[in-house]
Amino acid sequence: MSAFEVTLQQLNDLLTDDRGFYSWPTKHVHEVYPRIFVGDAFVATNTTRLKSLGITHILNAAEGNSFMHVNTSAEFYAGTGITYHGVAASDTDHFDISVFFQEAADFIEEALAYKNGRGRVYVHCREGYSRSPTLVTAYLMLRQKMDIHSALATVRERREIGPNDGFLYQLCRLNQTLAAEGMLWNK
Repeated sequence: MSAFEVTLQQLNDLLTDDRGFYSWPTKHVHEVYPRIFVGDAFVATNTTRLKSLGITHILNAAEGNSFMHVNTSAEFYAGTGITYHGVAASDTDHFDISVFFQEAADFIEEALAYKNGRGRVYVHCREGYSRSPTLVTAYLMLRQKMDIHSALATVRERREIGPNDGFLYQLCRLNQTLAAEGMLWNK
C-alpha cells in the first residue's frame, strides 16, 4: 500500500474517539481553515450572524426543500452582499457527491480570492456534519494539495464531523486520482 492509499477504517478511526464514538459538533459554526467556516442551517439562515462573521460567500451543500435539506437561495441572501451557491446533495451513502467536488472547490477558491484575498466562505449543510465537511475536504485536496488524511484531519481538528462512508469512499477515490496525477504532497 502506498503512502496515499487510505482505508475507510483509517478515516473512521481519525473521526472517532478512542472508544470508537463520533462526536456531534459543539458549536453551530467553526472556522476549519483560514476564512473557511463549516456549520449548520441555524447560522445559514441567520444573516445577522453571517454578517458578524464577515461572511462574503455561502456554499449550501444541502440545497432543497426536504427535511434533509436547507431551503435557501440567492434570493434569500438578496441585499446582504453575500454571494450564494447551492449544491443539491443528499446525505446518503449512495449519493454521488463527487460530481460537485470541482464546482465546490472553484466556488471556495473564488470566495477566498474576493476583495484581494479577504473573502470568507460559509460552507454548510443541515447539521454541518457530513456534506459540508466533505466538500471542504475535497477543496483542501484539490486546491491545497493535501492528501485525504491531512485534509480530513485539518477539518476534524477544528470541528466534530462524520461524513458518511459513501462520501469517505468518494474522497478516497479522489485521493487515488490526485496521487496518480502527482497532485498531492507526500508527507
